[in-house]
Amino acid sequence: MQEKPNLSYVDQLSGDDTEFKNSFISIIKQEFPKEKELYMDCVDRQLTKQTADIVHKIKHKFSILSMQDSYRLAVAYEMELLEGRTTSESEFKSVLNIMENYLKTI
Repeated sequence: MQEKPNLSYVDQLSGDDTEFKNSFISIIKQEFPKEKELYMDCVDRQLTKQTADIVHKIKHKFSILSMQDSYRLAVAYEMELLEGRTTSESEFKSVLNIMENYLKTI
């Protein structure tokens, strides 16, 4: 999966309100690194329930950045985690890296 994030949804949501758009982007840029760090910590400690909780939070950012395939992956991964499985872990981490790199460019 090589889906690329974009601001289409944010642009649609904010319309001509540049201040709102910039504020929205700023919040995502502040929250995402902390959530990724928490995710990695939970994975390292094999805390599947807590990992599922943070995946649940992160998946909404995928949706906001028009990453529908990644959102679906996160939904499936969240369910896996709640069942004690980690099958989609490497693919999810790959998406996190794509998103992290994208957020550095906006």
